[in-house]
Amino acid sequence: MNNDISGLSPHEVWRHFQSLTRIPRPSGHEEKIREFMTAFGRNLGLESIVDDADNVIIRKPATSGLENRKGVILQAHLDMVPQKNTGKSHDFAKDPIETIIDGEWVRADGTTLGADNGVGVAVAMAVLESTTLKHGPIEALFTSNEEAGMSGAMGLKPGVLKGEILMNLDSEDDGELFIGCAGGVNVTSTFNYTEHALSEDYQGFRISVTGLMGGHSGVDIHLGRGNANKIMNRILYEGHIGYGLQLISIDGGSLRNAIPRESFAVAAVPEVTAAAFLDRLSVLRGTIQDELRAVEPALQIEVVSVSLPETAIEPAVFLRLMKAIYACPNGVMRMSSEMEGLVETSNNLAMVKSGNGTIAVDSLVRSSVDSAKVDLEHMITALFDLAGAGSVVDGGYPGWKPDPESPILKIMQDLFQKKFGKIPVTSAVHAGLECGIIGGAYPALDMISFGPTIRYPHSPDEKVHIPSVGKFWDLLVAVLGDIPVKNL
Repeated sequence: MNNDISGLSPHEVWRHFQSLTRIPRPSGHEEKIREFMTAFGRNLGLESIVDDADNVIIRKPATSGLENRKGVILQAHLDMVPQKNTGKSHDFAKDPIETIIDGEWVRADGTTLGADNGVGVAVAMAVLESTTLKHGPIEALFTSNEEAGMSGAMGLKPGVLKGEILMNLDSEDDGELFIGCAGGVNVTSTFNYTEHALSEDYQGFRISVTGLMGGHSGVDIHLGRGNANKIMNRILYEGHIGYGLQLISIDGGSLRNAIPRESFAVAAVPEVTAAAFLDRLSVLRGTIQDELRAVEPALQIEVVSVSLPETAIEPAVFLRLMKAIYACPNGVMRMSSEMEGLVETSNNLAMVKSGNGTIAVDSLVRSSVDSAKVDLEHMITALFDLAGAGSVVDGGYPGWKPDPESPILKIMQDLFQKKFGKIPVTSAVHAGLECGIIGGAYPALDMISFGPTIRYPHSPDEKVHIPSVGKFWDLLVAVLGDIPVKNL
C-alpha cells in the first residue's frame, strides 16, 4: 500500500502537510515547529518573526500589479491535539505521525492526525512558497497553543498585523463558510481528601472504560457519544452504594477540549460482596453497552483483580465526588434559536484525576451567547460548592459574533458558486475559533473561516477528506486573486 501523502493532489499542499507530520507539535511542545516555520519563511527570503506569545508571523509582498489590494492575513495554529489508542506506543513530543491513505481519506495509525490544523498551516505555506499565484500583500499568522488555551491568540498585541481581511483556515466542513463561533471558559473543581487504612478483608480491582469515540468537545458534542467519566462514575456509584466499594485512585480523560474516551480507576470491595459486585458489573456493562451501541460500538468495560492497596480515599469525599459528577451537566444544554442545527451552549466534563490529596474535575463550558456561558459556569461552580469542592474559573475567551454583511463573505459566496456550481452554506461553529480573540485586538478586521472536511478531530479516528483539500486550495487561490483594492 502506498501511504506517501506527498504525492496527493494538490501536491504543493500535501508535500507541506507531510513535512508537518514529521515534526512533533503537541500543545505545549511547539519549539521545533516554531523553528521549522521561521526557517521556512527566512529561506524564502520573507520577513519572519516570532512574537512575545510564540506566534510565528511571515510576510509576503504582493505580486506585481496587486500592491493596491487589501492585505490578507492567513491564520492557522501550529499545535495539535495528542491523543492515541490504548496500547499504541507513540511519544507525541518525539515521534512523527504515521499517515495512512484510506480510500478518499488520510488518517493516522492509532493517533490523532494533526490535520486540525496542519492542513491550514500547509495551505498557508503553499501560498508563501508559490511564485505563480496572484495576490495582494500576505501575512501568515501561525498561532501557538490553540488547543490548550489559545494563549497565542490571546497574547497577540494590537498594531502587529497590517492586513484588513483575516481568513481563518481552521474549519472542518467543505462547502461551508463560517462567520461566527462559540466562546468558552474552563472550570476546575477540586476536592481535598485524606487517606485511610484499608483492612485486609477487601479485594482490589482495576476498572477501565475504553473504546469510546471521543472527539472534539465543540464540533462533536451534539452527537450523543459516551463520556468515559460519566460512565465510570455510574459504575463506582453502584459499587459504592450496593457493595461498599471504596476508591483508591481515578484517572479519566486527558484534555479539556476532547470528549473523554477512557477512564481508569483502582478500587477496593469487601471480600464478602466482591462476587456480587462482579455479577452486578457484568449486568451493568451490558446495559451501558446497549444504551450506547449505536454511537459507541467499541465501548469496553473491564475489571481485573489487583493487589490490595494499603489506603483508600476517605469515603465521605468519595461520595460527595460521585454525587457531584452524577449531577454535573454534560453535553448539549441548548440549541441555537437563531441558526438551525447549531449548538448554542454545552459542557464537556473532560477530566477527573486524583493524586497527592486532591481530586480535580475539569470542565470546558462553551456558548455563542456570553450570558448563557456565564450562567452555565455558575451552575457548575454552585454544584461543586455544595459538594464541598473549591472551583477556579479561568482561560475564558470570547465568541465571534456573526456578520452576515461581511464583504469577504460576499466575495467568497460568489466565487464558490462560480467554481463549484452551488451556493455554500453560511454558518457558525460551536468550536472555539481564534477569530473572536483576534477580533478583540483588531476590531476592524473582516473575518471568515473555511477549510477541508475533517472528521473526528481530537481523537485517534481523525481523518481528512482528500478531494476536499483540493477544493479548499482552489477556493483560496481564487479568493486571493480577487481581493478588492484598499480603502482610500
